[in-house]
Amino acid sequence: MEADRTKKQDAHFKLRWQYLFYFLLLLLVIFLILAVVRSCSIKPKLKKPPIPVSVATAIAQDVPVYLNALGSVVPIDTVTVKTQIDGILQHVYYREGQLVKINDVIAQIDPRPYLAQLEQFEGQLARDAAQLANARVDLKRYAILYPKGAVSQQVYATQAALVKQLEGTIQLDQGQIDQVKVNLIYCRIVSPINGRVGLRLVDPGNFVQTTDTTGLVVINEMQPITVVFALPEDNIPAVTQAVARQKTVIAKAYDRTQQQLLDTGELITLDNEINTATGTVNLRAQFPNKKWLLFPNQFVNVNLLVNVLRHATLTPTAAVQRGPQGEFVFVLNKNQTVSVQAIKTGITQGENTVIESGVNPGQQVVVEGADQLVDGARVSVATKAHA
Repeated sequence: MEADRTKKQDAHFKLRWQYLFYFLLLLLVIFLILAVVRSCSIKPKLKKPPIPVSVATAIAQDVPVYLNALGSVVPIDTVTVKTQIDGILQHVYYREGQLVKINDVIAQIDPRPYLAQLEQFEGQLARDAAQLANARVDLKRYAILYPKGAVSQQVYATQAALVKQLEGTIQLDQGQIDQVKVNLIYCRIVSPINGRVGLRLVDPGNFVQTTDTTGLVVINEMQPITVVFALPEDNIPAVTQAVARQKTVIAKAYDRTQQQLLDTGELITLDNEINTATGTVNLRAQFPNKKWLLFPNQFVNVNLLVNVLRHATLTPTAAVQRGPQGEFVFVLNKNQTVSVQAIKTGITQGENTVIESGVNPGQQVVVEGADQLVDGARVSVATKAHA
């Protein structure tokens, strides 16, 4: 009995150790499974790479301040040449588009009718001069006979009046001759100004009259030439201050695309009143037009230099960002990170903007890649440039 009891105890003890072994083995398996699952679920934390950007260095330089306006080219002098006498247009001595100088003969009206009149009036003058000479001789004779009573006072007075009458006739004849000579001068039509001739309006062979409204041709002075443009009334103080500060206010004329510089001139005057309908004032600038790039009635863009900002800080306009708090730039730090810097901007000239405060010359600002940046972000500089 005792032996059977001992066997049962040994068997029971052995079974308990087997259960304990399997339990520990199960715990080990569960632990290993949890470890594998955790290792698979936890991803390694990767370091974020720096953001590639392009930067530019802010510089200090003098910046010209221009006022921009649209203007129209206007000749200093433009003349519609008309005839001052009636007659047949006999010759035209110019080519369309030709440059002419003052007093150059450009057309000829048939002078023969006026030459005939001149001959007629000269004949009348000769006849009346002979009559006047005879009347004066008679008057001298009567002046001797009248005191002696040989002729009456009435005869003497009548003769004196006849002399006066014939003297008046001589003056009339001379005036007619002078008038015909003027008409003969008008038969030669000359240019009243230096300029370029336009298209011919009347062909030779036509009868022209002083009442014609179209004229014979239009001549425009081309060198120099002016541009009339308008500026808002708010710009008047800047213009007047520029005129008072400097003797010559530079004006530049560009084409419609603002790409080609046509000519450089100077402001010569501004109007004496503001157009109340548009709130603008007209100004006139004069250009030498040596290259013939300015043409009457051409539309051009005028840049008027009214000031120069000395040693202003410039950055590319692309660096200027705008947010809820206003304008700012990303400034590159020495540790290859960027900082948000609030700025105050001034005028924009071309691709650059004047920074009035917030950035100093020599600092580098981000011009490309700023849309991915935040304050303190790490960056890698791809390219560097100057403003």
